[in-house]
Amino acid sequence: MAASGPVDPRLKALRDELDQVDVGLIDLAARRQQIVAEIGRIKQGAGRQLRDFRREREVIEKVRARARAGGLDPDVAEDLLKRLIDASLTRQEQDRVRAAGRGEGRQALVIGGAGLLGRWLVGFLDSQGYVVSVADPAVDDELPRSCRDWRDAPLDAELIVVSTPPRASAAILEELAERGVPGLVFDVGSIKSPLIPALRKAAAAGLQVCSVHPMFGPDTQLLSGRHVLLMDVGCRAAVDRAGALFVDTMAEVVEVALDEHDRLMALVLGLSHALNIAFFTALVRSGIEAEQLAGISSTTFKRQLEIARDVAAENPELYHEIQRLNEHGGLARRALVEAVEMLSKASDADDPDAFRGLMIEGRGYLESLNR
Repeated sequence: MAASGPVDPRLKALRDELDQVDVGLIDLAARRQQIVAEIGRIKQGAGRQLRDFRREREVIEKVRARARAGGLDPDVAEDLLKRLIDASLTRQEQDRVRAAGRGEGRQALVIGGAGLLGRWLVGFLDSQGYVVSVADPAVDDELPRSCRDWRDAPLDAELIVVSTPPRASAAILEELAERGVPGLVFDVGSIKSPLIPALRKAAAAGLQVCSVHPMFGPDTQLLSGRHVLLMDVGCRAAVDRAGALFVDTMAEVVEVALDEHDRLMALVLGLSHALNIAFFTALVRSGIEAEQLAGISSTTFKRQLEIARDVAAENPELYHEIQRLNEHGGLARRALVEAVEMLSKASDADDPDAFRGLMIEGRGYLESLNR
C-alpha cells in the first residue's frame, strides 16, 4: 500500500469550511424547529389548523427558485425542505397533543401493549396525559403498570384498547362485555369480520364500545395525511369519544360502516399485500440475484422494490390473518389473478388494442384521484 502524502492545504481548508457549513445547517434547522414550535403555539391559541398547504407550496416554490439561482438542483432543495417541514409538523402535532392533555390523570389500558402497534398506542395515549397500563404475555410484570394477564389489569380504566390478533380480540371483547367494564372500549384490528358478533354483542350489553382501524404503521410519527377509520357497532357515544382522541392531531378521521370495512380492506390491504408478495415471489423464482437487479433498476422498479421490501419485513402471521380471515379476501385475489391473465393475453397478442385498452381504462380510473 502506498504511503499517503501530506494533505494539500487547500483541501484541508475546504474540508474545514465544509464542516462549518454542516454545523451551520444543523444550527439553522434547530432554529427553524424553535420558530415553528412557537408558530404552532400561536395557531393553537387562535384555534387554527396546524397545516397550511398553500403556505407550504409558496415556501417550496421560493426555495426552488432560490436553488436555481444558486446553482443547486431544485429537487434536492425541495426534498430537503419537505423533510424539515415534516419534522416541524411532527413537533407541532406532538406539542398540540401534549398541551391539550385530554387524558390528563385518567387511566387507560392497552391489552396487547407490547406489540408494535400496541407500543405506538401506549406512547400516543401517554402523550395525551393518560396513565397507561399494559397487559401482554410478553411484558415483564415486575414493571410498574404491567401484567401478563389482562384480567389482572385495572379494568375500571376509562379507556381500554384491545390490540391483539382477531380471534383473541373477539374473546376479550366478549369477556369485557360479561364483566360490564365502565370505560370506553375499542379494538384496532385490521380485519373486522371475526369481531363483528362480539362487538355487536358488547354494544347490546351496554358497553361503550366501537371499532377503530389506524391506517398506518407503528413507526409513524406525523399523522398528517394518515387515516383513522371509525366504526359504529351500536353505541354512537363511543364513536364520538374514540374520534376525540385524534382531534388534536392532523389525522383524517373517517367513519365507515362496520359491515363494509372488510370489503374495502380486501383491496386497500389484501390486494396491495398480495400484489407485493406475488412480486417478490416472482423475483425469487426467477433465479436472478436481487443485487444484480437492483444494480440496473429503473425508477419504477426501484420504487416497487422498496415497497416489496417493506411488505416482506412484516409479520407473516398477521399478513396471513389479513388474507385468510377477511371473508372478501378471495374476491380480491381472484381479481388479481384475472388481471394478470388479461395482461398476459393482451401482451401476447399481435394487435396492441387489448393492451392499450387496459392502460387507458386504468388511467381513467386513477385520474379520478385528482378530481
